[in-house]
Amino acid sequence: MAVQSKKIPVPERVKIRTALLSVFDKTGIVDLARDLDTMGVRLLSTGGTFKAIKAAGLPVTDVSDVTGFPEIMDGRVKTLHPIVHGGLLAIRDDEEHQAAMAAHGITGIDLAVINLYPFESVRAAGGDYPTTVENIDIGGPAMIRASAKNHAYVTTVTDPADYAELLDALKANDGQTDYALRQRFAARAYARTAAYDTAISNWFAEALSIDMPRNRVLGGTLKEEMRYGENPHQKAGFYVTGDQRPGVATATLLQGKQLSYNNINDTDAAFELVSEFLPENGPACAIIKHANPCGVAVGKTLVDAYRRALACDSVSAFGGIIALNQTLDAETATEIVKLFTEVIIAPDVSDEAKAIIAAKPNLRLLVTGGLADPRAPGLTAKTVSGGLLVQSRDNLVVEDLDLKVVTKRAPTPAELDDMKLAFKIAKHVKSNAVIYAKDGQAVGIGAGQMSRVDSARIAAMKAEDAAKAMGLAEPLTRGSAVASEAFYPFADGLLAAIAAGATAVIQPGGSMRDAEVIAAADEHNVAMVFTGIRHFRH
Repeated sequence: MAVQSKKIPVPERVKIRTALLSVFDKTGIVDLARDLDTMGVRLLSTGGTFKAIKAAGLPVTDVSDVTGFPEIMDGRVKTLHPIVHGGLLAIRDDEEHQAAMAAHGITGIDLAVINLYPFESVRAAGGDYPTTVENIDIGGPAMIRASAKNHAYVTTVTDPADYAELLDALKANDGQTDYALRQRFAARAYARTAAYDTAISNWFAEALSIDMPRNRVLGGTLKEEMRYGENPHQKAGFYVTGDQRPGVATATLLQGKQLSYNNINDTDAAFELVSEFLPENGPACAIIKHANPCGVAVGKTLVDAYRRALACDSVSAFGGIIALNQTLDAETATEIVKLFTEVIIAPDVSDEAKAIIAAKPNLRLLVTGGLADPRAPGLTAKTVSGGLLVQSRDNLVVEDLDLKVVTKRAPTPAELDDMKLAFKIAKHVKSNAVIYAKDGQAVGIGAGQMSRVDSARIAAMKAEDAAKAMGLAEPLTRGSAVASEAFYPFADGLLAAIAAGATAVIQPGGSMRDAEVIAAADEHNVAMVFTGIRHFRH
């Protein structure tokens, strides 16, 4: 049976007479304490916060002097005391609570300003197990939850960013807070402790190699509220999880307007793809449209890689996202600004390139400081009605796979290079996916079709259009390698690729009709390798 409320009316405004200040992040805390003191607020504090406020010459009382109990166990126990929690949880208009306060010498605490040990940053920095455990805050979350529950009487502040809002309210209302403000701050407080506990529980799962814990929670901090979601009638926000993986969430926006929901989704897809190409192996460029690549290439220079990627499908590239695996230079920037582009993302950018991009003020330019490690473990998640699908990141790379030649003819070294390139791209294309590659560039991409045969044909059609645009006599699929991210269930998909001119095929294998597919390849003198790994992407 649920605990029943006494239904005592909530006061609209509460005078702040006593404040408890206990923070790890001391940004702005002395200034806040000074303003509260000016308003006649009694200050209680703990540990390092007490020392900082006292050092500023402000009157402040150590919580230990109120509880009559010293901090013990390296500060692990200091606020876990009835004097503190009674002051936070007391319902001031309840006669029984009033009597308990009087009997035990408990004074009400009207304002709790609390933030927590830096568990998330210690975890992100790779702290060892004992250090990470030591940075799990106990007293802080307990006080936050207690004061936020009693928001009828107590104002709870957990972020220095909220100090100005608090002070503005107090100055406008003669040192009082109204109920609506206390409700908003309480909601933020519970969201903060929820995110904190989420980080802790997920760290334990990682540390103990628990792939699928009984309860899985995901947490994030609002980075920005979007103008809208995928469509104008949808609301959206961008939340960051604290994962330091280089990408759109950690990148710095050097210029351009706010990224949209779709921009962020597409930019993430672009950067994850280009991160498959190590900078030391040469320049690479990926162009993304609607979360699918429409052009990918490596080159001798960065501008060469860009031009080759653009050549795959210059029509679809209009209004796309461009991702680079090396520092954006002036020559490449000069080429990029010739095309309407939504976003450029790169590990870094030269000053000369910045100046060139600046001529397009609406073009967003993001720098990440590095590439994402395609082999790194991690989680991805998506919602379904009433549930959450969580899986490990697809972190297998083609260079680490044991490729098996299954046809009479083995691929040439050049064909093998193009096979690997095509399969690397296929990992980032919506299923069903078929990719043709030749001489280090994608020359035809078919994505997201219900039939693998249709994907092969669409990719070939795109290649024919590109050939016409370049004035070529025949499409670059002639003599290309083709990749399928999943096995061919029948020979028809392979035959469509052969009809487009492919001479080498890379696919996972594993179909009941593998023998039929291999026989079709042999009949046309096509080399085929199996990866043993598929890359579905939905």
